[in-house]
Amino acid sequence: MTRSTLYRGGALADGHAPAVERDVSILVRDGRIAWIRPTGGEGDPGDAEMLDCSGATFVPGLVDCHSHVTGPGGAHWIERFNDPPERLLEVAEHNGRIGLAAGVRWMRDVGSPMATDPVDGRERALALGVRDRWAGRHDRPYLRAAGSWLFKRGVAPMDSSIQCETADELLAAAHRQLDDGADLIKLYMDGPDVDVSPWTASEVGALVEAAHARGARVAAHSGRLNGAREAVRGGVASVEHGFDLDADTAAEMAQRGTTLVSTLAVMRSWLSFGDTTTIERFATEDGSRTIHARLEQAEASVRLAHEAGVAIATGSDFGGGSLRANQLAWEVTSLVAAGIEPADALAAATWHGGELIGEADAGRIREGGPADFFLVHGDPLSDPDALWRVWRAAWD
Repeated sequence: MTRSTLYRGGALADGHAPAVERDVSILVRDGRIAWIRPTGGEGDPGDAEMLDCSGATFVPGLVDCHSHVTGPGGAHWIERFNDPPERLLEVAEHNGRIGLAAGVRWMRDVGSPMATDPVDGRERALALGVRDRWAGRHDRPYLRAAGSWLFKRGVAPMDSSIQCETADELLAAAHRQLDDGADLIKLYMDGPDVDVSPWTASEVGALVEAAHARGARVAAHSGRLNGAREAVRGGVASVEHGFDLDADTAAEMAQRGTTLVSTLAVMRSWLSFGDTTTIERFATEDGSRTIHARLEQAEASVRLAHEAGVAIATGSDFGGGSLRANQLAWEVTSLVAAGIEPADALAAATWHGGELIGEADAGRIREGGPADFFLVHGDPLSDPDALWRVWRAAWD
């Protein structure tokens, strides 16, 4: 039996225009958008159930491009990755549930612990099993997953990650992750010496070439300029965090088509609840620079990238930072606070993320496409906090 719903009389904010389009109606049939028309001129919707959406805004399902589905977040997120696998899989189910309820339709996991999965018995990064079990489920986000983190030896803060000393070890580790079914490779580009990149552009380039040959991309964690510079020159698809970019690196990112995955809200979260342990650790690593100064630098990096024409996507870093899986809206408001226009910030959380993960329909609302949209109270293009006020989703 065909199920049809007419979502009538809402506004539309899709990340492509600076202002909402008002009085919009959307007809959904069996989970796909049949048409999008002006309210009052819809024509006959047949036997569709009508839902009054006045006062609400249609928003594409959000794309969280930097997440850790098996991590609970909070002030002690690093220690929690060492919890038993059974506990981490319980956390993943909770994260999927609350993320979807907050409008996050897509998640891109960028690192999970290596362990024996208690469900399928396989020894691999835990998020890969979560991805496989969520496939086809309407009550969980769509998930793309890296394997575990690839660290330079001497850096890894977790017991169950992968440490490499040489470029050959790095390539071998990446191939093992791809053999395990990883959708992408997560390369950690902050090294034991904060002033020196752990891998050269040439070494990164060899890794990128190997990943591309197997249909995968490389995402590079970088909180420091040197690591970001070498990662970009090596041809990675994305720089994750990018807290310390300069104008030359931003220009090269734009030229190469490298995406910046912004995670500004992580620092804001540390400040908001007084995470003194994290604040002191990062201040010490940074030569006593305060977290406030690091946040200012990170915001300046985002502006440099945006002005250079770099595509920006959003990540909450939930699980791998103190944010939670239902808080991607915080990253959108953090971009706006950093000086990015609300429409561009919404684009970062929707279709820019879809382009990064290679999914044409992710983060978009279009006729013929999947009904992956949700409704919020208010106008997120004049009041970005509206993204926190989720009413309901078309996938419910």
